[in-house]
Amino acid sequence: MKRFVLTAAAIVTAGAAFAASHGMAPMVEGMDQDVSGGTVTASKIVAPENGWLVVHRTDSEMKPGPVVAHAPIRMGETMDVTAILTEEVASGEMLMLMVHSEAGGMKTGIFEYTLGAKEDGPIKPDGNLVMKVITAK
Repeated sequence: MKRFVLTAAAIVTAGAAFAASHGMAPMVEGMDQDVSGGTVTASKIVAPENGWLVVHRTDSEMKPGPVVAHAPIRMGETMDVTAILTEEVASGEMLMLMVHSEAGGMKTGIFEYTLGAKEDGPIKPDGNLVMKVITAK
């Protein structure tokens, strides 16, 4: 188990170092979009490790609210990541597209985050969330 933890830590560190050395700061891009088809798409994501695109409800205060969608992402740059909505989102609602980690949970590949939890929580390079706010059409 100790070897697994050390190996996993080395992989995450190497991935972050690779991204940093290639000018790939963690980021998420997206634009206002029609969600009537039951999905939300980030046009581009750069992540320092495998993790999740997580879609939170938000408002003018720009605080992450309840999760309404999520999709797996891989380390590095990924284009056109689509998450299936788990509840209805009305036109005009604000959504926060956020990059979350795969770390801290009990099961790899299973999204375990609940609002405020540490499992599969948001990544925060330099203490800042990696996110983009969009409006549903």
